[in-house]
Amino acid sequence: MRIDKFLKVSRIIKRRTLANEACSNERVTINGKIAKPGSEVKVGDIVEIRFGQNTTRFKVLKISEHVKKEDIAEMYELL
Repeated sequence: MRIDKFLKVSRIIKRRTLANEACSNERVTINGKIAKPGSEVKVGDIVEIRFGQNTTRFKVLKISEHVKKEDIAEMYELL
């Protein structure tokens, strides 16, 4: 799955356009490498997102096209 779509589906970033922008501005890394919006994310990948001074790191546990609000916690684990 594309990283920008994963960030939107998992509700880490609310809109896909914002996720796409974050990737384009080199604020998102997958396993230590800068991610473009179309970069593929797989189960087990470590994703890091920089928002200003804050950095969020998480491990991808599950990939799904459609997720209910209650099942979001199963998609990733904060590190």
